[in-house]
Amino acid sequence: VQRRIVTALVTQDVHNRDIVQKLRDSEVDSIHDFKWQQQLRYYWDDQQEETVIKQVNSVIEYGNEYIGPTTRLVITPLTDRCWMTITGALHIKLGAAPAGPAGTG
Repeated sequence: VQRRIVTALVTQDVHNRDIVQKLRDSEVDSIHDFKWQQQLRYYWDDQQEETVIKQVNSVIEYGNEYIGPTTRLVITPLTDRCWMTITGALHIKLGAAPAGPAGTG
């Protein structure tokens, strides 16, 4: 379990480092820039006193789901695009069911 936790954290950390580098290289300096908007972001909403998830035009209440330390193969630009599609679908009250072989990127 400990190894899975560390592996998941390192994978996410490497992905976050790469995103910050891309934002810096692209000289993103506004929260209105699409390169910032397309990132999956978590915010605390003081009025609702809860965490919300934002991505592009989507704003979704965070449900505090936790399924434990899952293993991740890798996070690719394709998985980032999948998250944009999923959050967009959930925003308009639709669902999402990604399909295909795991780890094909």
